[in-house]
Amino acid sequence: MLGPMRVPLLDLSEQYRSLAGPIRERLDEIFATQRFILGPNVERFEKAIAQFIGTPHAIGISSGTDALLAVYMALGFGPDDAIITSPYSFFATAGCVARTGALPLFVDIDRATYNLSPERLAEFLKKECEKRGEATVYRRTGKTVRAIVPVHLFGLCCDMEPISALAAEYRLPLIEDAAQAIGAEYPFGSEVKQAGTMSDYACFSFYPSKNLGAAGDAGLVTTNDDARAQLVRSLRQHGMEPRYYHHLIGGNFRLDEIQAAVLDVKLPLLSGWSEARRAAADFYTSELRKAGLTQDVVPPAEPYRDKVKSHHIYHQYVIRTERRDALAKHLEKREVGTAIYYPVGLHLQKAFDYLGHKRGDLPETERAADETLALPIFPEISREAQSYVVEAIAQFFR
Repeated sequence: MLGPMRVPLLDLSEQYRSLAGPIRERLDEIFATQRFILGPNVERFEKAIAQFIGTPHAIGISSGTDALLAVYMALGFGPDDAIITSPYSFFATAGCVARTGALPLFVDIDRATYNLSPERLAEFLKKECEKRGEATVYRRTGKTVRAIVPVHLFGLCCDMEPISALAAEYRLPLIEDAAQAIGAEYPFGSEVKQAGTMSDYACFSFYPSKNLGAAGDAGLVTTNDDARAQLVRSLRQHGMEPRYYHHLIGGNFRLDEIQAAVLDVKLPLLSGWSEARRAAADFYTSELRKAGLTQDVVPPAEPYRDKVKSHHIYHQYVIRTERRDALAKHLEKREVGTAIYYPVGLHLQKAFDYLGHKRGDLPETERAADETLALPIFPEISREAQSYVVEAIAQFFR
């Protein structure tokens, strides 16, 4: 038995220690020039991240939330519209839909992956919607369905091939919420595609705790279309083009130089960090099995493991158990950091009371909200620390 140990959910200190020199050097250059907004660091990072993702256009944005809002504004969402998305996600995915005046439409998730279920999506489109000419209409309100927003949760891509087929069938744009999935791959037919390349637009977050984290808020929009990219670039500066001429109403969604510089320093290390996270995840799963715990806790699903290299980037290592709350309290006493993502489905959030949902409407989302628990995972986590976590879990169930 291992002695007492503190294992945080996330520890970024070692990462910073190894990068402090080059980061400070870049920051010193920025302060020397006093150019803080949309300068050479933003341009350099946009080119590098576009190449990494494999997309022709990457537009730096002030946050992941603002990336979603900018895309929704680019598509002109408004009060006559409805947008289909997942109820098991960070609030911004649907919150930004509501901010445009459009109606969020929630479709339940897959039990194993926690991502938007293609089967439930097909069922929803068939039963709850109808085609009227080239438009798809939500029967209950008569609002026009304008897009589908799948969320690549915890670092695993949605099953995008059937979702894309449904989007094409109903002539609906696709927007990937890839906030938690930078670098994750998906076996799309005979191709390997990366998160952010399978849609009309994709949105990323570089919140400090993300696999690629800034020193504050930062985000990104990707697209493969020149006109869409130009539109987002205009919207991030209040629809201004040229200076002080406004043809659109946008917002202040600009990425600053400091965040871009930090991200640019970190980007070359991202693939290695993802490999380290996968190795840590493999160790957790192996140790849970060795300890005979997989009857008590369900490890994360890995549906693409043998099909693509970066099948999961493990932004979070999420287990599920019917005794989640008691286990979390036990691990807290053992000084093991955990987190619950997310304790309430979006359809049951107070802010969305006006949608009229009740418990039981989306059972897989509600079950996930009641049963899932994130364990400590980051590239530098030691196997000793992970063994301590598994030992603490075993102690609880025995």
